[in-house]
Amino acid sequence: MSPKTVKYVIISPVRDEEANLARTIESVVNQSVQPAEWVIVNDGSTDRTATIADSYARQHPWITVCNRENRGFRKSGGGVVDAFNDGYRSLQSSDWEFIVKLDGDLSFNNEYFQACFRAFGEEETLGIAGGTIYNVINGQAIPEVCPAFHVRGATKIYRRACWDAIGGFWPAPGWDTMDEVKAQMLGWSTRTLAELQVLHHRPTGKNDGTWGAGFKNGRANYVCGYHPVFMLLKCAKRLKEKPYIIQSAALFWGFMSGYLKGVRQVDDRATIKYLRRQQMSRLLGGETIWR
Repeated sequence: MSPKTVKYVIISPVRDEEANLARTIESVVNQSVQPAEWVIVNDGSTDRTATIADSYARQHPWITVCNRENRGFRKSGGGVVDAFNDGYRSLQSSDWEFIVKLDGDLSFNNEYFQACFRAFGEEETLGIAGGTIYNVINGQAIPEVCPAFHVRGATKIYRRACWDAIGGFWPAPGWDTMDEVKAQMLGWSTRTLAELQVLHHRPTGKNDGTWGAGFKNGRANYVCGYHPVFMLLKCAKRLKEKPYIIQSAALFWGFMSGYLKGVRQVDDRATIKYLRRQQMSRLLGGETIWR
């Protein structure tokens, strides 16, 4: 597989991204390997997001804009998946080799996708990959730390065979973990490409505050079926991180309230069983994807 001849498509669910969308589009427009098609899904934005997207679509025939009605609020997890699926259904290309879920608040160098596809070409079992997210905070780029198997939802590239095998996204919080866990269970490898930098200009959870972001994380972990023991120790570990106590408490309550309210979990018992086995292996020092 030659990285320069790969046929790929991008879908970008965006909402109120007028401050960042242009730089993301410029990053893609200037790629050494451009996509066959890019669907920007305007998920009910109330700012100039749609105007910016439409302007670029008029200049580049491979960019199209899909507009969704404003639901009046941000719908955690499921809203992103709903928007992505609308974009997926509107794709005109059918013979793509890779599909990309890309947020509208990122920037990266001109050879980013070429480098990603080179990594896929070197590893036939690599099913999901993406660059390392660096959050831009007070003008400084700070890398996010995550398990080796995890690729941040802001920039995920799926090999077509892997995408077909996992059956797309679970329409709820935690979708960007369950896709990788299921892929791993089915024999694919998934990983962040440490050498490739992606700048994230609106850090995850910025609009939610410390409590809201922690709660969402805990609820997503519940929906994914995290093992309660693993989750308890995760919360305990967060006690050592600033802001002390509140982040851990929010994480714990997001998780436990899922049980109390009977929130629906991922409807895939085999994947949850595999996930919990991997988590317990991590706690016991065994071989695990949670490296």
